[in-house]
Amino acid sequence: MPHSAEDKQRAITRLRRIRGQAEALERAVEAGSDCAPILQQLAAMRGAVHGLMTDLLDSHVRETLMAQPSAAPQALDETLTLLRSYLK
Repeated sequence: MPHSAEDKQRAITRLRRIRGQAEALERAVEAGSDCAPILQQLAAMRGAVHGLMTDLLDSHVRETLMAQPSAAPQALDETLTLLRSYLK
């Protein structure tokens, strides 16, 4: 979770962009659009989600592992579990 006001706003902006992409994708499917533009939109959404995940993971690792060295072993296990579930 981003903790600074700037990081939170950046995450919210990205989430709103992803929501807009999903809504546009839904409209395209309902309209019976060709597959190529739909696949392109899906790829754009995937990129947006990956970007958000990268930012949040970076923030999480820095705050957890760097700020609390005593909690590092447990935090590292939790982070690796998150990565494994994300990469499935």
